[in-house]
Formats: sequence, structure tokens, C-alpha cells
Amino acid sequence: MLSIKPYLRSLKLNPEMAIDYDAYPFSIPAVRDLEQIEFHPEVTFLVGENGAGKSTLLEAMAIAWGFNAEGGTRNARFSTADAHSELHSYLRTVKSFKRPRNGYFLRAESFFNLATYEEELEEGAGRAHHSYGSKGLHRQSHGESFLALLQNKFQPDGFYMLDEPEAALSPNRQLTALAIIHKLAQDRCQFIIATHSPILLAYPHARIYLLDQSGLSETRYEDTEHYTTTRHFLNNPAAMLERLFAEENEDD
Repeated sequence: MLSIKPYLRSLKLNPEMAIDYDAYPFSIPAVRDLEQIEFHPEVTFLVGENGAGKSTLLEAMAIAWGFNAEGGTRNARFSTADAHSELHSYLRTVKSFKRPRNGYFLRAESFFNLATYEEELEEGAGRAHHSYGSKGLHRQSHGESFLALLQNKFQPDGFYMLDEPEAALSPNRQLTALAIIHKLAQDRCQFIIATHSPILLAYPHARIYLLDQSGLSETRYEDTEHYTTTRHFLNNPAAMLERLFAEENEDD
């Protein structure tokens, strides 16, 4: 029996297109190094420092798949800022023979705008916000609305892209999100997630790609800075803070 996952198997820069590697976003080392990236059938993570290109790459992949640049399903049609790059038009994707039945692009930075758009659709259709449980997204806290989205909109046989979903979630809620992701992964779903969260990154058997100044490379959970820094801090927070503050005083 052929596997239907991963829905998105791999992608690379289209070698037939002329690329100016001195221009943004191709000047980003991880984008410049994008010869080919292979995706895990269930969960793939993109990690790296701020500015490493995680969100830029995930956004381009989402647009290339057909999602709205600011998030939502493939049917979402709204725009509050034309700020996305043209990277998506330079990508060549390799997809499964079978398309997912469901899909969603969730990005933390534009979630407020997405929630407004979704609520306007609900009200226009005369529905009492049943798509997200008993309350609309703007009638819940930021973290509650994130979880309501995961619990009510994410369905089996789906392809989901998440950009820093931990932004609104407490550690306990991140664990809840992991449980939801795991259940969906067992129900024929594939996830690609850009994150800084050592909790989310702990998902077993996931593929992790590190984006940094040297380019893009696959790495292990225990080798990520997110894991090592958090581990060192929790093992001895007083010593780490003392060293950090001493370094700050020396800089002054």
C-alpha cells in the first residue's frame, strides 16, 4: 500500500530561474543554501535565531502550497499588509499523489487579523461562532483562541503549517498543543512548524532543520541551542544569571 504522506515531500529552488543571491531573501544564508529540503511524513521543524529566515521560508512554502500569506485555509481571501517576499515563485515542490482534505497556515504575527477575518465570515453567514467552540476567537484570550483553532479547525487528513505557535501558549498549553499535534499526526496529518519552543521541539522522531549563518542543515533535538540553553538555565539558573549580568556590566 502506498503511503499518502508526506503531502509535501520536498522542495528546492527552481534551477531554471535566474536568482540574484545578493538580493533579499536570497541573501539569507539558509535560503541561499536551499538546494533541497526533505520533509518528515508527520512533523518537520524549522529552528534558528531571529532573522535566520524561518518565517520567510515557511511563508514562501505556504504561499506556494496555495495558502493566504497572512494565514488561514486555502480559501482565505484577505490582506492587511503586502509584506511577503517573492520567494514562493522560485520554489519547486514535490507533492504526494494524494491531496490532503484539510489544511491551515497559522502564523502568530498576523493571527489577530486572521481572527477578525474569520469572525466576519462567521457573522456574515449567520453562525454563532460554532467553528471555534462556544465563543468567537476575539472573545477568548490569545492562548485560548490558539487552542480553539487547533481543537476545532484542524481535522484528520490535513496539511498544517505553523509559524511560532508557542507565542501565545503557556508551557502547559504547549504540552496540550503537542498532544493535539500527535493525535492528528496519527490521523494522516503532516505538520511543518517554525518554532523557538524546546517543548514543541521535543516531539519524538520529528525532522529538525537548523537555519543559521552557515546555511540550512538537519540537526538533532539535543544539539539545538533551544534545548542546550534551556537545559543549562534550568539546571542552575542562579549561576547562569550571575554570568549573564556580569557580562552585561563588562559591556557597560
